[in-house]
Parts: sequence; C-alpha cells; structure tokens
Amino acid sequence: MQLRLTTPPGAPIVHAMNAGRVSPAAEPALAEPPFVVTRPAGGLTSPLVFASPHSGRLYPDEFLAASRLDSSGLRRSEDSFVDELFAAAAGFGAPLVHATFPRAWCDPNREPWELDPAMFADELPSWVNTTSARVTAGLGTIARVVASGEAIYRGKITFAEAERRIETCWKPFHETISLLVEQTRAAFGQCVLIDCHSMPSHVPVSGRGERLADIVLGDAHGTACAPHIVRFVERRLIDLGYRVRRNDPYAGGFITRHYGKPRQHVHALQIEIARDLYMDEARFERSAGFPAVQHDLSRLIEALAVEVARPIGS
Repeated sequence: MQLRLTTPPGAPIVHAMNAGRVSPAAEPALAEPPFVVTRPAGGLTSPLVFASPHSGRLYPDEFLAASRLDSSGLRRSEDSFVDELFAAAAGFGAPLVHATFPRAWCDPNREPWELDPAMFADELPSWVNTTSARVTAGLGTIARVVASGEAIYRGKITFAEAERRIETCWKPFHETISLLVEQTRAAFGQCVLIDCHSMPSHVPVSGRGERLADIVLGDAHGTACAPHIVRFVERRLIDLGYRVRRNDPYAGGFITRHYGKPRQHVHALQIEIARDLYMDEARFERSAGFPAVQHDLSRLIEALAVEVARPIGS
C-alpha cells in the first residue's frame, strides 16, 4: 500500500504518461506513472508551459520502511497542493506537468546525478557530482535529509537504487518537459516555462527574522527570463494584494536555470508561494485560504497567457 492523497471533486481529467519500468528484481517502482500531464482540451493555444516538480505525494511502502521518518516527516519536503493551485493552466491553453513521485524519493529540480557519497554503501562513479552546494546541504537528486533538515534513511542505500529512481522518475519527467518546451517554441516562436513551488511560511528573506514576501519570483538573477515577463508577473501579483520579492531567498533551481534561455526564446520563471496562505503546514491540509489563492493564480495565468501571446517585440 502507498500513501496517497486523493484529488478533490471537480479536479481536471488528466492524461498520464508512463515511464519504462525496471525489472521485477529491481527496487520496486512507483505503482502510478511518475508524472501526469494535464493538457488543454482544445490543444495548445498559449506559449506557456507549467511544471510542478515537488507536488508528488506517492510514498512506496519500501521507502517508508527504509526511512527513519514517518510519512508526515517525509512530507516536509513537499510542495503540497501546488499542482492544484495552478490547475487552471489547461483551461487557458497551456499544459501542466506535475510529478507524482515525492521530492524525498527523487528531486527533478536537481541535476540528474547530484549525489552525496556519505549516503551510499558502495562507491559512486567518478562522473557523479558529489561537491555541489545542494549535495553538501543533503538535498541532492536523491536527498539525504528532508527540507527541515532531518535525516531520511535508517542506513545507507546503493547506487543502483539511486540510478533506478533517476532512470524511472527524473529522466522521463525532464524528457516530457523538454518535448513540451520544444513543441511550444516551434508553435509560437517562444516558450515561457513557469516552475511552480511553495515555500515554508517561516522562511525569512535575506536572513531576517520575519517573512517579507508572500511570493518569491526566481529568474536566476535576470538570466533565465526576459525582464518584461518578470515585471508583468510581479505587477499582477502585487495588484492582487501579495507581497512579492525577486530571487531572495529563492533564485531558481535546476529547472529554471537549465531551461531558461531567453536568447533562444525560452524563458523560465520560478514562483514560490508561502504555504500558510493556502494550507495548514502542520496537518498537510488545504486551509480556508486555498480557494482564494487558487482563484488569484488562475487570474494570473489568464492574464499571462494573453501577455505572452503577443508577437515578440510588440
């Protein structure tokens, strides 16, 4: 049995894309496809693509058994319900890709091979990135700790386990993002990828003791997205009543930096939403504020779809 949160009534019908499976003798794969693509019923009509890489909430029994944390502890790394907050994307002509596998299992917002050698019972190949800041923090492609800092595993795991997760989760997720980005750019002359996340409400900005932003926009310090797109999103969110900052403390992870290539007409913008605006962080439940935030983000998506549909340079 796997821990699974049910989708609320009225959620959109989705198109699931399955990945190749490992052999029965290998580490058990997720019982569900590793991600879901919600596609516009009438086809692509907007140069937008939305991704929610950290909203997955399927936890295999084998993973729970190997962890020193219970399911609530593991869920501290989730961007809970973010896929639902941005569910309106398909209604405005844009696909939404969201992972079903949890970030604690495999993190698609990292390079494919950012691994901490201290986690493994065997020696890692020489080509693995073992020295990045994410690895040092314990938050590599296969995380050593959850977002709040607690260690995940009771013991060490094998490189083969990490490899299977990357092959069956990370790679198909990014293959699909890459395909959608290329299809969108070919159809519209450009693509704007919105990387959707949430942030703990207690995270201060620039080390200060209070939260100074409800939403943080990350464009890798101006390198991943055209300034006019960032300004448009920022202005709309401010007009909706949110406190907005750029790149502090989240400037964008692998997805934003890897796909954001404005000179090639591909823009990537990360959006981080404070969780206490829409959920109970202790209970992992939608709060009374959820419908309002979802509605506001739907208005943002609608306005952005119109804005980015304008001819380049107009």
